[in-house]
Amino acid sequence: MPPHTPEPPDRLSQLRGGRPPLPYTARKITALTANPACARRSVLDASGVDKTVLARRLGYEPRFGQSPFAIAREEAFKATVKWGSYAELVRLLREDLGVPVEEAKLQDLGEVGGISSLDVRERETRGVIERIAAGDEERLILQSPVLTLEVAGRLAYLEPDVLTHRIDGRFHVVAIRSFPVIDGQANPTAVAQTAKQASVHVLALRRAFAAAGLDVAQVADTFLLVCPKDFSNRPCLSRIDLRQELAALDFQLARLRRAEDLARGLPLTATLDTDRHPDVLRESVEQLPASYVPDCLSFCEMAHCCRDEADTHAYPARLGGAVRNNLAGIDSTSTALAYLDGGLLPGDENAETVELLLAADRLLRLRREKTA
Repeated sequence: MPPHTPEPPDRLSQLRGGRPPLPYTARKITALTANPACARRSVLDASGVDKTVLARRLGYEPRFGQSPFAIAREEAFKATVKWGSYAELVRLLREDLGVPVEEAKLQDLGEVGGISSLDVRERETRGVIERIAAGDEERLILQSPVLTLEVAGRLAYLEPDVLTHRIDGRFHVVAIRSFPVIDGQANPTAVAQTAKQASVHVLALRRAFAAAGLDVAQVADTFLLVCPKDFSNRPCLSRIDLRQELAALDFQLARLRRAEDLARGLPLTATLDTDRHPDVLRESVEQLPASYVPDCLSFCEMAHCCRDEADTHAYPARLGGAVRNNLAGIDSTSTALAYLDGGLLPGDENAETVELLLAADRLLRLRREKTA
């Protein structure tokens, strides 16, 4: 027999240290796919490092996220929707979507036989979905299901609020949020963010259908958004198209590099263990290439750290993705200015970029002369 080759160690777990990993969430995946070129975020999320703790250890305070009051309000609204075996959701399905049902056939997948581990719940969720899709069971609502999706070579376990069936014969993801719908209109930014997260769950559900050999057309390309109506706590329902978000998500996931490969490229001394000294952490983080753009400030806990690094090195991306793309092959804005001043001559690899840069500079000077 050939000698047994031991499995290589999980480098991502080694980097994280002794702390338990934080799981992937739909929010994390949408943030990751918003900037798929960022190897730093890819490794941090795949290893399960708490980016908030890491940023604080490096001296940066993340400046976004839900307040405790908003979280409490959302939990209270979810409790209203869930009350009486989702009586309010059933009412909305019946009155707004014409689903001929008086009460929910509900299955709670929050635990299976007293076991609440994600892998056990995922297998049970998959089994229930397959039986329903084959017509062997009639369930209207699946509460706390678990789905999986491969992200940067790692398996992510995802937990949608609810899945529903028997709406035009298809499965729908349901998202329950506490931002209000006033006079038929909700905050467009909040709706867009929820749609991106719902698209993660819909794509995971489609992958589960494809893996089981089921028709993915049974999964709707819309999702159901349940929010408070006007200034009351009474729920209302909106059906929102996800085709654009699904296409973008599928494309961006395919662009992500494997996080394990990125991690193995780090020196053995590198660590992301947040119990280590900040200087050690900073040295390790800087060895993970970031792809900072100003939009990162709205969704990444490490954004202020990466921004200071981009400022220090004068990376073009600090001025936005458009500047980064237009200065392809030029590593800093200082270098770009040197080309403009004639103090540096371009090589063959960036001659075209510099030519365009010089043309833009000439146009800007002409415009200034005309307006002077």
